[in-house]
Amino acid sequence: MSGRIVSDEGAEQLGQRNENVAPSSKVGVPPKKNVWEEFNSVVKETFFSDQPLRHFKDQPKGKKVALFFQGLFPIFQWGRGYNFRKFKGDLIAGLTIASLCIPQDIGYAKLANLPAENGLYSSFVPPLVYAVMGSSRDIAIGPVAVVSLLLGTLLRQVYDPTKELEQYKRLAFTATFFAGVTQLALGFLRLGFLIDFLSHAAIVGFMGGAAVTIALQQLKGLLGIVNFTKKTDIISVMQSVWSNAHHGWNWQTILIGVSFLAFLLATKYIGKKYKKLFWIPAIAPLTSVILSTFFVYITRADKHGVQIVRHLDKGINPPSLHEIFFHGDDLTKGFKIGVIAGLIALTEAVAIARTFADLKDYEIDGNKEMMALGTMNIAGSMTSCYVATGSFSRSAVNYMAGCNTPMSNIVMACVVLLTLEVITPLFKYTPNAILASIIICAVIGLIDIDAMILLWKIDKFDFIACMGAFFGVVFDSVEIGLLIAVSLSLFKILLQVTRPRIALLGKLPKIPIFRNILQYPGAKKIAGVLMVRVDSSIYFSNANYVKERILRWLADETEKLEDQSLPINVVVVDMSPVSDIDTSGIHALEGLHSHLHKKEIELALANPGPVIMEKLLAANFDKVIGEDKIFLSVNEAIKIYAPNAVLDP
Repeated sequence: MSGRIVSDEGAEQLGQRNENVAPSSKVGVPPKKNVWEEFNSVVKETFFSDQPLRHFKDQPKGKKVALFFQGLFPIFQWGRGYNFRKFKGDLIAGLTIASLCIPQDIGYAKLANLPAENGLYSSFVPPLVYAVMGSSRDIAIGPVAVVSLLLGTLLRQVYDPTKELEQYKRLAFTATFFAGVTQLALGFLRLGFLIDFLSHAAIVGFMGGAAVTIALQQLKGLLGIVNFTKKTDIISVMQSVWSNAHHGWNWQTILIGVSFLAFLLATKYIGKKYKKLFWIPAIAPLTSVILSTFFVYITRADKHGVQIVRHLDKGINPPSLHEIFFHGDDLTKGFKIGVIAGLIALTEAVAIARTFADLKDYEIDGNKEMMALGTMNIAGSMTSCYVATGSFSRSAVNYMAGCNTPMSNIVMACVVLLTLEVITPLFKYTPNAILASIIICAVIGLIDIDAMILLWKIDKFDFIACMGAFFGVVFDSVEIGLLIAVSLSLFKILLQVTRPRIALLGKLPKIPIFRNILQYPGAKKIAGVLMVRVDSSIYFSNANYVKERILRWLADETEKLEDQSLPINVVVVDMSPVSDIDTSGIHALEGLHSHLHKKEIELALANPGPVIMEKLLAANFDKVIGEDKIFLSVNEAIKIYAPNAVLDP
């Protein structure tokens, strides 16, 4: 147990205030604000902390108009300094990600139970819209595996894609529309902070679980199984796989799928080990599609049970505004699915944009990103697209290929346009096994083992949240995994708010600094004084806990006293970390003071911040405990209650 510093003047002076020593200075009181000033300050800090209008200050009217359009459409900003050198980098990057996105889009569309051409449509219109409105230079837009799986799972609960394809597609467009509306609304209303309620740990677990689920779903195409379960949990999938082992597996399909999967994994390893060869894994999927399609065509393997794509509609996106449900039960169902898919897509895209912005040392506006993503999905829903967002694998390739601006998305969209107009008939003989291999190779990177290990080392609760989301997806469904991820994230917030850390302080040797005795075992307690620090704001949710925890500290320390003739007669509460307090918190402090007063123990506060001080004065709490009991620091309080302890080395 930590030692205790005892004053040389004896027990009689312990706990008694030294009237001859006065505090060096008083705690500052902020200037009083009226109701409008307080409201304006809160709104500004909550919704406009980034000061979005700071660029307009002291600018002429014409300049303000130009800045407005540049803010709404960043293409007018980066386009002004655009040159051939930048275009060269964007051209190479755009062509590279196009070679990656075309086979992925076809596979992801199948994952969403949509026709293959809808995947290609989603890499044409949305990237063009994003290039005009988006602020990230590196993000590559298009369908992604997790959102495709989520959308396919939720839509299939309403309509069967094999029997009611038209209704299924209409609901998909409706969900995409409301996903865009959700994203646009969050950005316009500057509510982007809401997506931060899904913790990093929960996202890691959810993404990892979704990756395992997606990979298991691809066993149907990889093994050539015709009758496959519609459930996504690992037990149902494995039962379906083994039940088809004797009659349902096709060895030609397995040969194609496993061979090209090995090829794709090998190229991925090469690209990871040798960064300059990033283009090898980027073009490997398209190369695999070309080779496998040619192989199936010349051998007519489709006649021997190898399942192929068969048909892709030729031409650019047909309009689909008239297919969106704007009334009836399907409107409600589409809205619910769209909100969920939109939030997941938004979380992924913003995380990717921030990652690459940090790598290149530039800033992105999160709210503008949300508005860009929302607008592109609204436009996409009207042009036969389903929910598009930022793809991490494609964005990484885009970054390594040397992209300079969102022009790389325009280049990619142009290649997709060419594919839709000219090349789509050539995909007729593309085997489903190669699409399964491409998807498996793509989603493996979503299983972040290193991040899971780090979570275990840093925070065990974060690891539990991660594993909860992971196993929820793998053993039940995407919806349950997502529900667990959100629930555990919110539970952690509630736990931290309702049970804040309260530290017992001691004095460091030779210097007048007071720290947590658990962190600094050499810190000494001061006889007659209990020093604690509240490491959180004090609200209605934790006010009683704070009071009770301090009283429990007092009881524990009183029991540990070896010399009962030197009782604790003052409790000093360090308020430095407390950024806010409400009426319940003030009532708790009043209750603490009343309880201590009955035991003839004084209560002192050290270093309350401006917001705290303002509210304490408004509640006349300074009159309750006495103005002379509020100190600038813990050291100032100890100068009064145990002056010799401050001088003790």
